Amino acid sequence: MPLTPSLPSAISLTRRHALIGGAGAAASLLLPTVSRAQTRLQVTEGNVAPLPIAIPNFIGGAPSDAEVGGGVTKVITNNLKRSGLFAPIDQAAYIEKITNIDAAPQFASWKTINAQALVTGRVTRQGDGRLKAEFRLWDVASGQQLTGQQYFTSPEYWRRIAHIISDQIYERLTGEKGYFDSRVVFVDESGAAQRRVKRLALMDQDGANVRYLTRGSDLVLTPRFSPSTQEITYMEFGQGDPRVYLLNIETGQREIVGNFPGMSFSPRFSPDGQRIIMSLQQGGNSNLFVMDLRSKSTTRLTDTPAIDTSPSYSPDGARISFESDRGGKPQVYVMPATGGAAQRISFGEGSYSTPVWSPRGDYIAFTKQGGGQFAIGIMKPDGSGERILTSGFHNEGPTFAPNGRVVMFFRDPGGGGGPSLYTVDISGRNEQKVPTPGYASDPAWSPLLS
Repeated sequence: MPLTPSLPSAISLTRRHALIGGAGAAASLLLPTVSRAQTRLQVTEGNVAPLPIAIPNFIGGAPSDAEVGGGVTKVITNNLKRSGLFAPIDQAAYIEKITNIDAAPQFASWKTINAQALVTGRVTRQGDGRLKAEFRLWDVASGQQLTGQQYFTSPEYWRRIAHIISDQIYERLTGEKGYFDSRVVFVDESGAAQRRVKRLALMDQDGANVRYLTRGSDLVLTPRFSPSTQEITYMEFGQGDPRVYLLNIETGQREIVGNFPGMSFSPRFSPDGQRIIMSLQQGGNSNLFVMDLRSKSTTRLTDTPAIDTSPSYSPDGARISFESDRGGKPQVYVMPATGGAAQRISFGEGSYSTPVWSPRGDYIAFTKQGGGQFAIGIMKPDGSGERILTSGFHNEGPTFAPNGRVVMFFRDPGGGGGPSLYTVDISGRNEQKVPTPGYASDPAWSPLLS
């Protein structure tokens, strides 16, 4: 049965949405006409009062469906709460029990508990074994439906559906793209500090579904996602010089990007996924090089006696930010992607490193060191508007969420412990620890899955 809005005036539109990772899995979405309701969360750089939202358990026909429905509800609730922009209301406060999502809710009951938005949903197992998930988002004040969609997928991908629904709710209520249906590659660290084993690992953005991509026999560093394929590039210290690899995370196949004399560092993809930019050390200095992945031709971008490293493309591919000590200590510079004159953009006290461009193009994140502190901050591409998001010992390695709203980084307290992953909003609010099986460093956020 199609998910149709309960309001007579609404019109629905159907489209297909393929789910990555599910063989033959697909979702069909039905979007009713958007109401003129005023429930909307204004996302600004200042303090934001989280929007109260009610998310009852998704109902199901069979007990197994209800169990999956409860899991979907929990994932959605946790996603929205962790964003810092929503305040899910405790289910113990609910007055109405949702038993049929095709009927309009009793909005007076939801107004009583101060809910501004309401999510209702249902999961049912189909005759062909697929899972059908449906949801509706309601504006409690106006009693109108804001959106409603349905999805079909293999049962094992129910968490993926929960992330997609979370993104739909986030986007409808904030006006910005969500970031929940995404993954993070990072370096998993285990063992004593002097004998630390480092493996590449992949997980959902909320820490679930961890799987390991390397065995830990060699040291791995700086994994980075391709913006266009399910590939990562990373550096590995094996028996000889460090090598830069490409790894397909779906097939497990890997290839060497190239053999370079000396040391290679910090590989990163271009926005179109066709090139890799990196730093190559030659003698006491290092310069930036870009390699075309199809022709394997390499172009030198900088030629200085300094150490140039940590390059990162702007989203349009026109410019590059990078770290250089050409002025005496590490600072952030910006230059054309084809090389040429570089402009220094960091001028605060201390040194600046690991710059990375936001997917929205509006900010460059960085690590700032000074006075015994390691801070994670952002600045505009011209160097203005510098803002420290978090500071302590030892913070490093920022990476942006696909919507540019959240920054992930790692923090190592030193001593006998090890690093952990954290997220913080670009306003500097809502710092959260990301659950991982053990110690974790060098995170890199994927684009939204498609």
